Amino acid sequence: MGQTCILTGMILNTMPVGEYDKRITILTRERGKITAFARGARRPKSSLQAATNLFCFGTFEAYEGRSSYTVVKAEISNYFRELAMDLDKTYYGCYFLELADYFCQENNDCINQLKLVYQTLRALNVPSLSPKLVRVIYELKTLVYFGVYPNVFACTSCGSREQLWCFDEKSNGVMCRECQPGPVKYPLDEAALYTMQYIVTAPVEKLYTFTVTEEVLGQVTKLIQYYMRQYVEKELKTPVFLS
Repeated sequence: MGQTCILTGMILNTMPVGEYDKRITILTRERGKITAFARGARRPKSSLQAATNLFCFGTFEAYEGRSSYTVVKAEISNYFRELAMDLDKTYYGCYFLELADYFCQENNDCINQLKLVYQTLRALNVPSLSPKLVRVIYELKTLVYFGVYPNVFACTSCGSREQLWCFDEKSNGVMCRECQPGPVKYPLDEAALYTMQYIVTAPVEKLYTFTVTEEVLGQVTKLIQYYMRQYVEKELKTPVFLS
């Protein structure tokens, strides 16, 4: 048996193994994304039954083997049970977990992504925030954390910070009207540009504190969907369920 450790994190994925066990993926503060087994977690009276479901956030006591961990105890501080009461929110939540699972690598430092997932699931229950806005914020901030986000602060051709108004695919950044007079595929008005700048620079705790018009949301969403197609190199299972 390996050394016992205490890990704080969230369950991203779970699947049955054998007759009574579970194989789970946990995004942890201490060791990044890990794979773990929960022996007997599918038994009706197991203390790990409820603690090894999707969205569970808390502390997990585990011992480390050669290629995986074994969870022996868990104390859950947030089950996010309210998500189960709204099917659309459940789908969005599952998508956020799947995206985190995709971008985070085993045993790499993903503490920022863990904070982002937690705050994003909380944001799904804020009445003033539409799930579509929560999604685009989450996607862009995830791209930021993994270093593949668009330049939205200065023209990629001349460096000007004035009259920025569109995104250019070839340069992976915004351009001013002098350098790109049009027509353009991804226009960005001043509000859309500011929205993206704010998401890129804001700390996680301040991300979900604003709303935008449908027009702004549409412009930002169109661009971020393009970026996601470029940097997510496999077909995810959950986006098909999103409205």
